[in-house]
Amino acid sequence: MSTKQTVYVNTFTDGILDPEREMEYVVKDGGHIVANTAPGCWGPMITPALKGGHEVTNPVYVEGAEIGDAIAIHIKSIEVTSMVTASGNDKPVEGRFNGDPFVAAKCPECGTLNPETVIKGIGEKAIHCKNCDADITPFAFTHAYTIAFNDKKSVGLTLNKEAAEIVAKDGKKYMNTPENSIQNPIVTFAPNGMPGTIARLRPFLGQLGTTPARALPDSHNAGDFGQFLIGAPHDYGITQEQLGDRTDGHMDINRVRTGAVLICPVKVQGGGVYLGDMHAMQGDGEIAGHTADVSGIVNLQVNVLKDMQIDGPLLLPVYEDLPHLAKPFSEEEKQQALKLGEQWGVKEIEESYPISFVGSGADLNEATNNGMERAASFFDITVPEVMNRATINGSIEIGRHPGVVTVTFLVPETYLKNKGLIELVKEQYAL
Repeated sequence: MSTKQTVYVNTFTDGILDPEREMEYVVKDGGHIVANTAPGCWGPMITPALKGGHEVTNPVYVEGAEIGDAIAIHIKSIEVTSMVTASGNDKPVEGRFNGDPFVAAKCPECGTLNPETVIKGIGEKAIHCKNCDADITPFAFTHAYTIAFNDKKSVGLTLNKEAAEIVAKDGKKYMNTPENSIQNPIVTFAPNGMPGTIARLRPFLGQLGTTPARALPDSHNAGDFGQFLIGAPHDYGITQEQLGDRTDGHMDINRVRTGAVLICPVKVQGGGVYLGDMHAMQGDGEIAGHTADVSGIVNLQVNVLKDMQIDGPLLLPVYEDLPHLAKPFSEEEKQQALKLGEQWGVKEIEESYPISFVGSGADLNEATNNGMERAASFFDITVPEVMNRATINGSIEIGRHPGVVTVTFLVPETYLKNKGLIELVKEQYAL
């Protein structure tokens, strides 16, 4: 396929990110990726034919990106197109999967693995096996809601039973599901818990990253959900060591929003940039396990950074999203520090700039350690130095419970110059 300045992506994986599959889209270094993304989480979770728990875009090959490089992804815009969605806390339904309900759903009657389905009516028993007509949904809600958005996509309001059932009867329309998506719309279930609740929209991408070095289910391309693959009985079972091939594209970090820059590792030729799982809003931690998944339009710009040798993503959030202690110092603060230096005989004062390292692991402790180790390795410093800097000049923030965090701190200018990132960071924060 020819290389393009702008690629328009509207096709999706079957839930598996496979480095052996040829990438159908190729974009120039410095070019744009414009994508119509499908909802993540619940829609794919009730669509057994999807093998990854999500439905993300087919990966894009970035010209010039080689293994060991990184790709800086500038998030130019994120626009919600769904009118209504539904979400809630989940529980798996025993007997309807082989080891992992996100990956290996099976029909409890005919035993077909990842079967196609049909929708009959509304409610939690509406998804049926196309082969034998059995009720097949591998997940059920424990508490859930349907939420509608205003035209400006600034606020949402949860619906009552009557309104939720109107939406359920025409789910693809209200969710504005992309034409090439095969997921069953989750609004079909018509959940109606906590009606009349208002929520603010602040959309972001739960999935954004590069293709892992081995075939992985998309929602499991992270250190926490990836634990489900270790020793799993299905086709995508791996070892603990093989989980190191992940790229942590599934982060659910609410700071991955318009204006942010995400720097992703290249572990396969061309990088393979993919995206999806847009959320209308989410508090830190995504503590319910899921949030308001929506369809949307995304515009990204990509730049290759040569020989970065990073294991996981680095994030440059928008200024507003930086922890208080990690915001760049004002000129007044610098002058105060200079006076203090004169008083104590400290002649050299650091110039420093913010950066976040994504860490993931089986739990939040492992994720924090992973993020700090990635930062220490990248800058060739010790983990205790990272600890100290993140304590007085930064913060550890939860992306997703149980095991995704950001380790954010102010980094000395000399460190960033040595790694070739100083200009990118200065541009992000207009310094």
